[in-house]
Amino acid sequence: MSATATDSGGSPAAPYLVPDVLQPGLTLILVGTAPSQISARARAYYANPQNKFWGVLYSVGLTPRQLSPHDYALLPTWGIGLTDVAKRHSGVDAALPAAAWAPEELRLKIRTYAPQVVAFTSKRGASEVLGKSTGRLPYGVQEETLEGAEVWVLPSTSPLGHTHFVLEPWQALGERVAALRALE
Repeated sequence: MSATATDSGGSPAAPYLVPDVLQPGLTLILVGTAPSQISARARAYYANPQNKFWGVLYSVGLTPRQLSPHDYALLPTWGIGLTDVAKRHSGVDAALPAAAWAPEELRLKIRTYAPQVVAFTSKRGASEVLGKSTGRLPYGVQEETLEGAEVWVLPSTSPLGHTHFVLEPWQALGERVAALRALE
């Protein structure tokens, strides 16, 4: 797991608010936008008790049991990694400064760890990396790949998105990952 990164000049960059959970051989890397302020304080992914993330992972079969936010480092056990597009800032997507976004850093991680599938857990994160407006990003599998990985866009599990949340794209991702695992 990487807790810090280097900038394009090779010098150390600011530490990550929540460490990456990345390693070679992952089937899936889930990419968030940025840690919430609650997650940044807890130094754990999706730590807001109102966030549906951990329950959704279990309900769609990506994990065999319900995990808590502090269990995030266990995800590689099931071939899953975690990172964010904005690793050094926290808060609501719309309030993040332009400098928060690090799409090239994410692309380097995808090239380095070579997962089969990359799934963005919000349209905003996908938009920043794929260079498309959120309105042009349907939920589910995308036509393009990202550094050779299949790309998915999923509805946010954040409490701010509860009124727009639908489970079906997450279920389809769970089925796709199960099919890939069966081939291993």
